[in-house]
Amino acid sequence: MGRLENKIALVTGAATGIGLATARRFIEEGAKVFMTDINEEAGKSVVEEFGSQAIFVVQDVAIEEHWKSVMQTVLSESAGLDILVNNAGILSIGNRQTIEDTDLSHWQAIQKVNVEGVFLGCQSAVRAMKGRGGAIVNLSSVAAIIGTPHLLAYGASKAAVRQLTKSVAIHCANRGYGIRCNSVHPDPVRTNMGDALMGMYGNDIDAGWNAIPDRIPIKTPSEPVDIANGALFLASEEARHITGAELVIDGGLTAI
Repeated sequence: MGRLENKIALVTGAATGIGLATARRFIEEGAKVFMTDINEEAGKSVVEEFGSQAIFVVQDVAIEEHWKSVMQTVLSESAGLDILVNNAGILSIGNRQTIEDTDLSHWQAIQKVNVEGVFLGCQSAVRAMKGRGGAIVNLSSVAAIIGTPHLLAYGASKAAVRQLTKSVAIHCANRGYGIRCNSVHPDPVRTNMGDALMGMYGNDIDAGWNAIPDRIPIKTPSEPVDIANGALFLASEEARHITGAELVIDGGLTAI
């Protein structure tokens, strides 16, 4: 307990899944968390669990004006921002995503949320943190490391997050801002998005999850809390000498 005592954090996509688990772990460790999501109903519902330690704000991460508004809220209701977790993202807007059947509108929709949303988040956080230091954690994926022929746009978007993370980290280090920036790379996680991924390989979602032991050395898929614990480490002072790094949480998938 207390690893993030008195820290102010912002977690995007926090109404469900990894974002919700991350907000919960941060609060358990003493942080006050601004939780944002495009899903207002779910966000307002879950924030009640945390009482005064959490504030929910509606946000579409792909809209620059939303970032300005969210940051104004954070800075007006707290002493400043210490941690940003860029978690919000989408998998697909259709059932097909190969080089032959991904049309430009599909490609652009994925990049807008997964890349532009993270870019805007990093930019906003650097502006807010550079007088005090802080930590940025960007959610990428194992799809940034291995080929993803059936998830072309998604894999490319997560690879962009991986590279963006390193560039932000070095920029902040060179400027002496005291801001660290790292990325987290999960395998398929048991979330709604994970279910959607399993559904893309056939209509039987349970069959998809049951096949995980054949693909992942540890034999089980990750849970949201596994990824949240990684984000917690990178956001804490325990990771004070880590920046521009990628934390792979994949049960050994990319080590095969």
